[in-house]
Amino acid sequence: GLLSVIQKLRGSPGQELRIVLLGLDNAGKTTLLKRLASEEVSTITPTQGFNIKSVHSHGFKLNIWDIGGQRAVRPYWRKYLGSTDLLIYVIDSADQKRFEETGQELAELTEEESLMGVPLLVFANKQDLVTAAPAAEIAEGLSLHTYRDREWQIQACSALSGEGVQDGMNWISKQIMSRKK
Repeated sequence: GLLSVIQKLRGSPGQELRIVLLGLDNAGKTTLLKRLASEEVSTITPTQGFNIKSVHSHGFKLNIWDIGGQRAVRPYWRKYLGSTDLLIYVIDSADQKRFEETGQELAELTEEESLMGVPLLVFANKQDLVTAAPAAEIAEGLSLHTYRDREWQIQACSALSGEGVQDGMNWISKQIMSRKK
């Protein structure tokens, strides 16, 4: 099964992947990044520019680029997309006023030439808040079902509590495995 595939791949050193972590400001990207790196998530400040962390997962070294999501920074996102193996897009599930804006940004990103066919993981973050929209509703609103040129997954999560984050990482590892075959 999957475990034996992972163990075989562990034997091949130097499996590095570039993951770009994007989303609007205040969606929870840095909290998610710190959660993935097993770091403290109680004090997070808005990202000025970007953060890079290397996370070891399933025998791979994942170089994760967390790029600020403020409106002024978004035009620069494109400069970081080259050689991306996987795109993680984070949405604040409780910020329904910005669903249209975040959907527009995601739609533009997925049309970028450098991201053609790149798997997409959407984390529907902040599911711990009562006002959070369910992941299925967000997927519908983003028209994810129309994405035919790539594998995609939406994962409900709370970066703060960590709930659902590992499920997303498991999906990422499945994508990595299927691409390495």
